[in-house]
Amino acid sequence: MLYFDHNATSPLSRAARAAWLDATERFPANPSSPHRLGSRAERALDDARESLAACIGCEPHEIVWTSGATESNNTAIAHLAAASTGEAWISAIEHPCVLAPVRRHFAERHRFIPARRDGAIELDWLRAELVRARPVFVGIMAANNETGVLQPWREALALCREHGVPFFCDAAQWLGKLPAAGLGAADYLSGCAHKFGGPAGVGFLKAPVSLKASLLGGPQEDGRRAGTENTAGILAMIAALGEREAAMANELPEKLEIRTQFERDLLLRLPGSAIIGAPADRLWNTVSAVMPAIDCRQRWVVKLDKLGFAVSTGSACASGKEDPSHVLTALDYAPEEAARVLRFSSGWETRAADWSELLDGVLRAAAELV
Repeated sequence: MLYFDHNATSPLSRAARAAWLDATERFPANPSSPHRLGSRAERALDDARESLAACIGCEPHEIVWTSGATESNNTAIAHLAAASTGEAWISAIEHPCVLAPVRRHFAERHRFIPARRDGAIELDWLRAELVRARPVFVGIMAANNETGVLQPWREALALCREHGVPFFCDAAQWLGKLPAAGLGAADYLSGCAHKFGGPAGVGFLKAPVSLKASLLGGPQEDGRRAGTENTAGILAMIAALGEREAAMANELPEKLEIRTQFERDLLLRLPGSAIIGAPADRLWNTVSAVMPAIDCRQRWVVKLDKLGFAVSTGSACASGKEDPSHVLTALDYAPEEAARVLRFSSGWETRAADWSELLDGVLRAAAELV
């Protein structure tokens, strides 16, 4: 089966697998234990912290190891909510692991930064509103998980700096696909390993040293996150990130051209299809496509799965009780359109021939669904 769902989880890379196996042999002890084996594990974590800090551009002591972006985002938002009674401003297209904690901790005191039809946030809205008010923080993801559209996080960060507002960025989809340099300038930054070939259940949060722990019960991570660190998983994450960063030096233009050619061929050979976010800069691996008007109950994903392709939906089927994607709703797509969206997301190992096979599979599925 050809796998085109890397934005959900990318399979473990060779470098990550090797690093994990090596770490389980070399660092079996709890990093908090006082003996030599514990100290060795602690030093390995410190080295990993320095490596990640150098990659994203921050101080090592600002990095907290977590179980993934969901924990990181919940921790940051809970901390920010406890620090002030003001509003949170987040983009309307954030991942649910940002939306849900904001709705819980900021209940009636949050606002959504609108997005344009092309998938990017309205930077002019943010610029104008920051002149009028000062929120507790501004939260804007680096790249959208559904559409692949790159968000103007650098420009938003500059605006927040100008007005003295903390900036929070979920970089889960950016890391390992585009250069990480500069992301560490955000006051709060989250990431997770399994989006770029590291193991599931491992991530990090870059945050001020004043961060209050949401997990209690131990002094780990300088008191900012209780629980025994996953040494092998963390070292595997750093290995995977290093592997991906090295690939970017030469492969990005080719990968982008392969995706662009797939989109050209899809639009040409499948009348009624459309690419979401087509005018905007997007991740080289992501295609979010509106399929032709075929009854939503005939599931595209199921049909493609039977044909040997693992893909994802852009939204839940609007003909049932489930709501359409909040991202597509924010981009002003009608529920009927949103119900026909498929997301194809590739990995570094995906070949041009794999994209060609996918196109053939989509065309076959379309013919069988008519």
